[in-house]
Amino acid sequence: MQTFPKPLTPEEERACLKRLREGDREARNILIERNLRLVAHVVKKYQSTDYETEDLLSVGTIGLIKAVNTFHPERGSKLATYSAKCIENEILMLLRAGKKYSREVSLFEPIGLDKDGEAISLVDVVQAENKDFLEEIILDQDVRELYEAFETCLSEQEKTVISMRYGLLGKRAWTQREIAKHLGISRSYVSRIEKKAVLKMRAFLCAEKISAR
Repeated sequence: MQTFPKPLTPEEERACLKRLREGDREARNILIERNLRLVAHVVKKYQSTDYETEDLLSVGTIGLIKAVNTFHPERGSKLATYSAKCIENEILMLLRAGKKYSREVSLFEPIGLDKDGEAISLVDVVQAENKDFLEEIILDQDVRELYEAFETCLSEQEKTVISMRYGLLGKRAWTQREIAKHLGISRSYVSRIEKKAVLKMRAFLCAEKISAR
């Protein structure tokens, strides 16, 4: 069962919106994360469609990101009301397109466990077998877009975990257990941070592609 962070209190939301207007990216991330429950609520209305719930949640999250990016409290509406409309509009755009939402195979998608019980992904396998091939795949996904998603969407903790996990900037890739020991946190917590960060980057990249159409 998927769980979501608790919604912000009215006071917390006002504080985050104020920080967002001042250019605080962390406040933007908090507003997105703490409103994910709203995405799930809107998605329930469309679960009888031909689309998988995960697809609807992904598209709904794009709507939420757009809502947070374009919300103007001075216009008198509440963030939740405005976000719900943006989420629903994004889902309706998908349904009107009449095409199955195609999810790209992610380099970071878990595909099994290694001998130590660590989750391994496609990027781990490719990196172990052929470094040049890995570089070609990354180039195909547009490094500039990946870097923009990394810088725009992630908290400092998420950036640290992703950088270490996938060996960014020419450094070696760490296992989740190594990261956990280095940061003084549990391996399961590292895994949760990693999954959340990848989801946020994926949603950002998908939103950018749709906006460019």
